[in-house]
Amino acid sequence: MAESPTMQSWQAARELPGSWLPERTVWLNTGAPMPLLGLGTYRLKDREMVRLSLNAALENGYRLVDTAAVYGNEAAIASALRELLPRYGLRREDIFLTSKLSPRDHGEGAAEAACLHSLQELGCDYLDLYLIHWPGTQGRPQEDKGNKEHRQQSWRALERLYESGKLRAIGVSNYTVEHLQELLMSCRVPPAVLQVEFHPELAQSELLDFCRQKGIHLQAYSSLGTGPLVGRPEVVKIAGRQRCTPAQVLLRWALQQGVSVIPKSASPARVAENSQLWGWSLTQMEMEELSALDCGKHYCWDPSGVA
Repeated sequence: MAESPTMQSWQAARELPGSWLPERTVWLNTGAPMPLLGLGTYRLKDREMVRLSLNAALENGYRLVDTAAVYGNEAAIASALRELLPRYGLRREDIFLTSKLSPRDHGEGAAEAACLHSLQELGCDYLDLYLIHWPGTQGRPQEDKGNKEHRQQSWRALERLYESGKLRAIGVSNYTVEHLQELLMSCRVPPAVLQVEFHPELAQSELLDFCRQKGIHLQAYSSLGTGPLVGRPEVVKIAGRQRCTPAQVLLRWALQQGVSVIPKSASPARVAENSQLWGWSLTQMEMEELSALDCGKHYCWDPSGVA
């Protein structure tokens, strides 16, 4: 695969924004850096709620913000960033901004238009990462074989936007190993990131191994199992030993496997707590205790049935 001008420029630079720390950063297969910790914004729609969460995130060293068209908060995030970045002496290039293609917008023309709309909503000339949010098309049955052609068309649109510089990295969300294999057989630009539900009860070891082999970075969402996981006795016990919160234990479990995390909270105090993930580590025994909880449980969506 020939390198695009965007890829070449990132690889030539290999420099981090001044507010980023190397030990909190991963280098993607494009040559671009990405923070290992980000703020998830699913269900954060109220403008004041978005502003308060983002303020706490920036204050506590978060440099990645994850959103999506279906979250309905891109404009609120743009407004908050315009206000908050100067407060912390930051510029647009200090923030890694991710958005995602809605399942209703699959198809070559629709995907390009949707991405450009997200850029407009976010008030940006480029996005650091743009993901296909779901392998299926809204309104089509999961088993409909037309889903395959639709996501291939969407990927072609993303490749063009990447090559034009409007997207600095492209990837997918909620893809299985089979979906990734299909994509890798046909793409010009391989996915840089796979974002999936990932926590001790859904360890996805086969998927993680596949991504490592193919140079695709795995990013976790729902690291806390949408809440119930933090109350599991095994997690609480480890948190007591480590003198940290159960949420920090679950987030650290992912980080120690090279998986980045994007915890979401409407509480500024929780946003601050969730950033305290550095300077300590889980023991090998604790990692194994947590991984032993794996039972294939999805708290969110299971994409395995999408043709």
